[in-house]
Amino acid sequence: MSTYKLKILLCGPAAVGKTSLIHRFIKSKFERDYKLTVGVDILTKNVEYAAGKTATLSIWDIGGQERFSFIRTTFYKGASGALLVFDLSRSSTFGSIKNWRSEVVQFAGNIPFVLIGNKLDLIPEVGEVIDRDECKEYAEDEGSIYIETSAKDGTNVDEAFIELTRLIVAKNEGK
Repeated sequence: MSTYKLKILLCGPAAVGKTSLIHRFIKSKFERDYKLTVGVDILTKNVEYAAGKTATLSIWDIGGQERFSFIRTTFYKGASGALLVFDLSRSSTFGSIKNWRSEVVQFAGNIPFVLIGNKLDLIPEVGEVIDRDECKEYAEDEGSIYIETSAKDGTNVDEAFIELTRLIVAKNEGK
C-alpha cells in the first residue's frame, strides 16, 4: 500500500481564518488570538481518506496580505492541491477568490482544490452576506466542491481536508 505525501496550499485573503482552520485540524483547538502569517507556516498531519488508506499532508499556510504576494508564489511549486478559503461574513473575501484560483493555476498548475466558506458560526450574527448558491456554483463550474466550515466550533474542518485529499488521490489514480 502506498502512502501519499501531499503538499496542500491554504490560500485566500487576509483574516479569513486559514491559520485557525489548520490549528483546528491539527491540534483540535481554536485560538482567539490572531497572529498574522508572515510568508508561510508549514504543518504536517496524516489523514485517513478511505478505509485503511492514509496520506501525509504537508499543509502550507500562505500569508494572505497583499504585501506578501511577491514572495508567496514561490511557495506554490510542487503543490498537490489547495484549499481556497474565504470568510462567509465578509463578501469582499469571496470576491477575491477567483484571483486566488488564477494565481494557484498560474504557479502550481490546475491542481485539485476545495472552496471553503469559513466562519459559518458567524452567520447567525451577521446574516447572509454572501450568495452561498453562487459559491457552490463557482466550485462546481471549476470542477470542485464547496464546503462551509467553522474553525471556531470545528464544523466540517476535517471533512474539508479529507475531501481535498480524496480529489487529489482520484486525480493521481486517473479516476
